[in-house]
Amino acid sequence: MPAEWAPQTAIWLSWPHKRASWPGQFRAIPYVFAKIVAQISRFQEVRINIGAPLQKRAWSLITKAGADLTKVTLYDHPTNDAWCRDHGPIFVKNQKSGEIAVTDWVHTAWGGKYPPYDLDNTIPPLVAKKLKLRRFENDMVLEGGSIEVNGEGLLLTSEQCLLNKNRNPHLTREQIEQNLKDYLGVTQVLWVGDGIIGDDTDGHIDDITRFYKADGFITVVESNKRDPNHKILAENLERLKAFRTPKGKKFDIVELPMPKPFAFQGQPVPASYANFLIINGAVLVPNFRQKKRDAEANAIIASCFPGREVIPIDCYELIWGLGTLHCISQQQPA
Repeated sequence: MPAEWAPQTAIWLSWPHKRASWPGQFRAIPYVFAKIVAQISRFQEVRINIGAPLQKRAWSLITKAGADLTKVTLYDHPTNDAWCRDHGPIFVKNQKSGEIAVTDWVHTAWGGKYPPYDLDNTIPPLVAKKLKLRRFENDMVLEGGSIEVNGEGLLLTSEQCLLNKNRNPHLTREQIEQNLKDYLGVTQVLWVGDGIIGDDTDGHIDDITRFYKADGFITVVESNKRDPNHKILAENLERLKAFRTPKGKKFDIVELPMPKPFAFQGQPVPASYANFLIINGAVLVPNFRQKKRDAEANAIIASCFPGREVIPIDCYELIWGLGTLHCISQQQPA
């Protein structure tokens, strides 16, 4: 599996239509998606899983948002929900031949929390068939948001998610690691502990720590000691500091602030600047209408990706679905 900063052919999205994912706030969400499509289309192709009945309205919104329509394709692939990172294909690349293939894992809507998810499970085979790519099937439950790779053999994940009894209770840690090695071409799995408060995915890594280069992490920290995330993220940081690269060196670690906590309808949301999306020539960064923190996070992320344009995306409404930019997307390597 190539690193996210490697050249990409396209970004895949699944168009939002499930109102229950954004209770009382859904109306704004298709407009937010359309803006995101417009920004990505400045740099590369956008491919969208969307049932035929939704296509006319979506195309209208995408057009009004100013997208480069020559770079946008709608595929008649109906879904249950919009979280393409987790139900979409996880692409791999053969380093010798350059062949791109699809790995197809089991999706259970984060441990059976939000049925039905039957349509979401059809997305990897549909994409593989449409693109005429080989597909490697694995009966292990795995979501794309729960793993992070550096493209050079390392995979980062969390114990809270992959060892959760609601995912693969029949598999040991060693068996889970072996599946990841066999199907994603990684040689070593690095484990952190828990994810942030309010994250219904049970600790997805893409809300806490990301690779920004082969030997560097960018990781969120919470300075307020009274915040429940403070201890979780401090322990995570300690683990990152203890990790060593295959050459035995320490990783470079860049600390990223957490947004100030906020809630919808009394429910805390897992807002995190770590949920950024790397595309060709740019990084899309979730912002949360917190002027000072947003600016600080944008600047830190910009420093990690010199030569890429940093594009802040207002994700204040999107996060009520409990995920933002990385959660809704899946990159297809070139």
